[in-house]
Amino acid sequence: MQKVFNLFDFKQKVDYRTEILAGLTVAMTMIPESLSFAILAGFPPLVGLYGAFIMGLITAILGGRPGLISGGAGATVIVLIALMKSHGLEYVFGAIIIAGLLQILVGVFKLGKFIRLVPQPVMYGFVNGLAVVIFMSQLEQFKTIINGETSWLSGSPLLIMTGLVALTIAIVIGFPKITKKIPSSLVAILVVFGIVLLFGIETKQVKDIASISGSLPPFHIPEIPLTWETLKIIFPYGLVMAAVGLTEGLLTLNLVDEITATKGSSNRECLAQGTANIANGFFFGMGGCPMIAQTLVNLSAGSRARLSGIIGALTILIIILVGAPIIELLPMAALTGVMIMVAIGTFEWASFKTLKRMPKSDIFVMLIVTLITIFMHNLALAVLIGVIISALVFAWENAKRIRARKFVDEDGIKHYEIYGPLFFGSTTAFAEKFDITNDPNEVIIDFAESRIADMSAIEAVNSLTNRYAKVGKKVHLRHLSKDCIKLLNNAEAIIDVNILEDPTYKVAVDEIK
Repeated sequence: MQKVFNLFDFKQKVDYRTEILAGLTVAMTMIPESLSFAILAGFPPLVGLYGAFIMGLITAILGGRPGLISGGAGATVIVLIALMKSHGLEYVFGAIIIAGLLQILVGVFKLGKFIRLVPQPVMYGFVNGLAVVIFMSQLEQFKTIINGETSWLSGSPLLIMTGLVALTIAIVIGFPKITKKIPSSLVAILVVFGIVLLFGIETKQVKDIASISGSLPPFHIPEIPLTWETLKIIFPYGLVMAAVGLTEGLLTLNLVDEITATKGSSNRECLAQGTANIANGFFFGMGGCPMIAQTLVNLSAGSRARLSGIIGALTILIIILVGAPIIELLPMAALTGVMIMVAIGTFEWASFKTLKRMPKSDIFVMLIVTLITIFMHNLALAVLIGVIISALVFAWENAKRIRARKFVDEDGIKHYEIYGPLFFGSTTAFAEKFDITNDPNEVIIDFAESRIADMSAIEAVNSLTNRYAKVGKKVHLRHLSKDCIKLLNNAEAIIDVNILEDPTYKVAVDEIK
């Protein structure tokens, strides 16, 4: 059944049957993950479902490309755990709104491509730490509260819980060998659910955690003080959530581009994510970003349009409104088994294979980010430290690359041919290359294999030429690139240069008088 479905600026033929079935499948796989991630973060389960509905609907309509599925992803939820523990849910909503605003700014100013500047070791560390946190959090389901005290399960309850979790994992692993048309996680949940109901097995259920029955997401302004102190608390979390969400989202968008041989809009996706997260903050949702697993489920089901995402989001809303009594009977063992497999799938096992080829500094960064994520549950701090260390290592390595080839020509003019970037990290080594006292009266500094990169470099050149000028010697700056000349022109108040055309080399020469 093929018809033309035009939504906003996307015109394409849509198989409605395929899109509807894909949307239903996506909803069934998103519900357990949304519940599990919400429970993991300490949110009310309904907040997780609201987040999945709002993210899914808004991004399906406004997002950067058809086929991309967004929801309450673990990557963004993990960012908020520390804030939830320290300040509570209202501050979390504030951070989600901040994240949305930042994502919209990225889209408006077309900065989506810069999100990919997060170093790979930082991403490895974040993903691996996230996987370990998700796995460790599932151990909480093997605990119970007796007389107000938390203790590990024992006896029959422990055996039942372990057996059901193991069965769930076995189905998730084995079912794809039979068919991949139906998500194995969905089959595992339904099978374990059926066994528990059929045999009346006593085990922990979703209703034992919290009720998920609700109405339409209510409008709610976060009850937090509108002060500078509040902003200092929530802004770092919002910033990291925005960066993590956009990074995962843009990587997923590229993956869909490759699979479908079409091109999506990264900046439009940034705007859609930001809009959806702002809506989450005002409508009791936990926020999120594009989800790789659900997107692949959607594409494998044959979806190539926006309709499946809309159907998936509306299905979640219908379950909230009328289907909660059934969902509340889901055994937590099934969700635990699914989340354990999510943790295993999230871990970047390839990072172990690349350890032998990775520089020691990259290995150090990856381990630092992983450890901070695991033991402090503070992804904001982990990512920030990882990026800072990576930037410092990069600057140090480039600072060591500054070189100078020296020679005196037949006219008695000394040449310094500079190799490597001249920036704040290499200015000291640059200055040490020159022998001002013993140099002849005329010196040429050749930047053909170098470039003046920043204000520190300009000041280094200024200082060097002043030292030559004090002893009555003339300096020529040769082979400056256009951007270097522009920097020097912008710094006329600091360095006195005359930019002339060199008739011999036909390149820019700055003569210091």
